[in-house]
Amino acid sequence: MRIEHLYRYPVKGLTAEALEQVEVAPGETLPWDRAFALAQGDAPFDPAAPHWLIKSNFMCLMANARAALLRASFDAASGTLLIRAPDGAAVAASPLSEAGRAELGAFLAAFLGTEARGTPRFHHAPGHSFSDVNGKVISLINLASVADLAQRAGAPRHHLRFRANLYFSGAAAWSELGWVGQELLAGGARLRVVKRIPRCAATEVNPDTAARDAKPVAELRAAFGHVDLGVYAEVIEGGRIAVGDAIEALPA
Repeated sequence: MRIEHLYRYPVKGLTAEALEQVEVAPGETLPWDRAFALAQGDAPFDPAAPHWLIKSNFMCLMANARAALLRASFDAASGTLLIRAPDGAAVAASPLSEAGRAELGAFLAAFLGTEARGTPRFHHAPGHSFSDVNGKVISLINLASVADLAQRAGAPRHHLRFRANLYFSGAAAWSELGWVGQELLAGGARLRVVKRIPRCAATEVNPDTAARDAKPVAELRAAFGHVDLGVYAEVIEGGRIAVGDAIEALPA
């Protein structure tokens, strides 16, 4: 098996950033993956005592499809996050400072308009992951499974609808769903698969147009009797992971 694509998503719900390689550490996500999020004004999130909350507390594609129109990029070296709206309006500020977070939050709240609840706040809590799952994980998707879903649906299904960190080739479609509890070697890192990924309405959103133009959850259920696509894994031994690296499933 081979790693074909590697992505991080610095802001929950916003742009995928393609990577060529990354260093991962035990018990951690990809560096800067889901490091920032816009919490809705009624979300009980306290950055001084961060704890996991379900995605509906935050700006997310499940509820805020228009967010797919935003283009975001994070420069870790300078600590600057740039977000650009489709009309050309933009903000560039540091999500690592209180003033920068206030500026970013105001921009995103204005973009959401009536979808913003109360006064949304942009957050970064060092060490906390704004993942959809309660835990620090890496998400993996088998490109053969995406292709099989598309064939059964009778229409293309862009892999970025599913917002995984690592996409790989070389395995039979859906074989990865049987890896829960199994260890993998991915490049120079060792992972343990902990859970299948159940899909939600975020996958309806076209990552290029923001249109809800597909129903992958319904397609999965109709074709396979479940709504799972991809798996979550924990890093148990850190190391370098790069596009082109091999993945090996170790004996159970």
